[in-house]
Amino acid sequence: MLENFTNMMTPEFLKYILIPALIGGIAVTLCSSLLGVSMVLKRYSMIGDGLSHVGYGALSVAAVMNLAPMKFALPVVVASALILLKLNDSSRIKGDSAIAIFSTSALAIGILVSSKAGLTNDVSHYMFGSILAMDKNDVVLSVILSLIVLSIFIIFYNKIFGVTFDENFSKATGIKTEVYKIIIAVLTAVTVVLGMMMMGSLLMSSLIIFPAITSMRICKSFKSVILCSGTISVLCFLCGMFISIALDTAPGASVVVINVIMLLIFTIMGKIKSKFM
Repeated sequence: MLENFTNMMTPEFLKYILIPALIGGIAVTLCSSLLGVSMVLKRYSMIGDGLSHVGYGALSVAAVMNLAPMKFALPVVVASALILLKLNDSSRIKGDSAIAIFSTSALAIGILVSSKAGLTNDVSHYMFGSILAMDKNDVVLSVILSLIVLSIFIIFYNKIFGVTFDENFSKATGIKTEVYKIIIAVLTAVTVVLGMMMMGSLLMSSLIIFPAITSMRICKSFKSVILCSGTISVLCFLCGMFISIALDTAPGASVVVINVIMLLIFTIMGKIKSKFM
């Protein structure tokens, strides 16, 4: 294991593959973990899974039509997030049902289009992720959009907090809750599209769900959960990446397994804390 890790740590690998992957991955995992806290608390955590499947369908269509994948998928996923939000608020088709309809339909379209065009292998990395294949342009785009997402989250932190915990009270105090729900939905959609490059559509939702749920095993306040979730997501990502290199395993799956282990550890710690404190 150590020998395999040492052999791969060449200057070229570090400069052109590993460092760009780490920079882009940290930026995306941090965004997804922070937004995941609001998604989990509002019982809308599977939106990441649904939107990632929509993203796969959009990316497959873009590949077939020779369009820029990210530029095509981003507005499609954002529009889908807004539609899901609208359905959840005003339709009989609520949350999980709306997500299921969108995700399965988009996934089927993506598979149908890519298989018909003979591009199944070309778009498979959107399904399973390929973070080590991210080029300079992917990293730059991921970092820029991630900084925008983080900046907006920090600027509207208090409003997002209010909408997350008590939407009716926030509305009564004059906060335009619909606007901030749209902001959360759009930020989540952008993060999902970015995260698909490294995790794939099948595992993207784990970046949103696991850090938030794990931090809630120990932390009780919204701020502490936010900080803990961000820290956990980055640590799990780094551990998963280096383990995948050392053991020659899939990076995305390795990150998820580390998140599962961390959840188990924090669950045990939470039980011990509640018993003795």
